[in-house]
Order: sequence, then structure tokens, then C-alpha cells
Amino acid sequence: MPEIKDILLGSQIAGARMIRLIEDNDPVAFEMLKRLYPHAGNAFIIGITGSPGVGKSTLIDALITQFRTLDMKVAVIAVDPTSPFSGGAILGDRLRMQRHAADKKVFIRSMASRGQKGGLSRATKDAVVVLDAMGYEIIIIETVGAGQAEFDIASLAHSIGIVTIPGTGDGIQAIKAGILETGDIFIVNKSDKPDADASCHQLDMMIDMRKPSETNWTARVLKTIAQNQTGVKELADVFLSHFDFMKKNNLIDLKKKEMEKSYFNSLLKDLTLEKLLLFMKESEDCKKAEKKISAGVIDPLSAAELVVNKICVFESND
Repeated sequence: MPEIKDILLGSQIAGARMIRLIEDNDPVAFEMLKRLYPHAGNAFIIGITGSPGVGKSTLIDALITQFRTLDMKVAVIAVDPTSPFSGGAILGDRLRMQRHAADKKVFIRSMASRGQKGGLSRATKDAVVVLDAMGYEIIIIETVGAGQAEFDIASLAHSIGIVTIPGTGDGIQAIKAGILETGDIFIVNKSDKPDADASCHQLDMMIDMRKPSETNWTARVLKTIAQNQTGVKELADVFLSHFDFMKKNNLIDLKKKEMEKSYFNSLLKDLTLEKLLLFMKESEDCKKAEKKISAGVIDPLSAAELVVNKICVFESND
């Protein structure tokens, strides 16, 4: 069992064990998170999203190198699709970042999305608290993709980077999906390919067309070739300048409140569902309702309504 003091001292072994408890939904993890939470809230959290094949993992690997040149402690959570058999992550993006494995100031972890529509399970959000409390200055979250439901990251990260590649029409897809509104930095990776300049121009036009940001931050478009680090230093600098912009404009506290509200709602849904599933498994009311349905005494809809009314006393004013 990991010790709180070891996690706060930055022990990677203790941190990894804590995240394993979180993934296993161990009740001990919840109590430990409550003790760790007051020590979190200092990290700069970066979200990296984009369609499969645009080179997100390679780009993150390159970003780690750049942040480490500044002697910053860096943690990465690579959120992978969930295996239908084990429930675990199936892409294993850590394999692409193995050259950092011996660096004691880098922590990389693959986590399963667990079928969450926004791409981020509550376990991911809990893990961010752990890594933040461990003293990591930069936490990068790589999400599954840039689909229509990929908005969870916007309420978990300070800065959102959206990765595209030339000639794929990702810019158009971004508008269709609404992803354009969430991006702070747009990265045209593999920019040695034809049409890279055209892709940048297209994204610039789309940014000009979107409604003005409430923060007054002007989204940037950058070209990178992650394979050979081209443009990655500039990208790291822009991410850090966005964080500085937020601090100078008193936006960090506002973002923290937004993050806490999102985290609260996520916890509320999960904890309520856990209680409900336990009730369904053990409640005599449920068992009696099932017997009445089998005997044809009541229909499933009426039975479900009766049981729910017994456990839910809240009524909307609408």
C-alpha cells in the first residue's frame, strides 16, 4: 500500500501504486485522494488531442525533451481506448516514449478511457491529482482522438493543443465537431508533407471566424515535424507563454474553479452510480419487482418507476 508521505515526496513507485488503486476502484484510493487533494493545484496541465495517425505520441515525446531542457518535472497520461477483454489500455503509447524511462523526473502512464464519451474516465482525473501532488510541474494528457464528444479535456487542462497533419481535411472536421472552439494552440505536424502551408492558412481563417475568446487569448497555429524536433521548441515556448498569459490575467483561479466544478460533477455521477448499482444488486425492492414482472403482475416500466421513486426523493421544480 503506498504511503501519502512517499507520494508527496515524489516517489514514482508510490505514485504508480496509487494510480493502480484508482484504476481498481479501491475504496482506499478515495480516502487517500482526499488527503492528497490539498497538495495539488500547482501543475500546468496540457491537453493534446487529435485524430489517430497525426503523431500525437511522437509529438509529446519531443515535448518532454524540450521541457526537460528547462529542468521541469514532466508527467504524461496517455488515455487509450479500453480493451473489451481486460478493461485496460490497448495502445500502450508509453512504448513510443521509452527513451525517457530512465529519467527520474519523467513519469509516463497509459490509462484506459473505460468507454467514457469524452475520452476521459474519472480515474484519469484522479490520477492528475496524484501527479500534481507528487510535484510534477507539467502534466500532459493525450486523449483518444478529436471526435464530437472529445470535450472533457477542456475542463481538465489549462491549455489545449489540437494536432492535425496536412492534406487530411482535419481543419474542416474540427469545425464540424466544434473542436475548434476548445483549442488554444493548433499544431500542423508532419509539416514536411505537401500542403502544410495551406493547412496552416486554413486553420488561421477558421480561428478568425470563431467567436472571440472570453480570455482574449489569440489561438496560435504552428508547424512541427515531431520526428526530428523541428518546431517543437517553439511549440513548448508557446504552451508556457499561454500559461504565463493566464497567470498575468488572473485566469488561473477562474480555471481552477471550472476544473473543480467539473471534477465534482464527475465524482457525483460516479459515486451515485456506484450506490445505485449496489442498491440494484442487494435491494429487496428490486428483487420483489423482478418477481412481479415475471409473474405478469406489473410491467417493467411501472416497476422501474416505483423502485426509482423509493430511492429518489428529489423532484424538479420544472
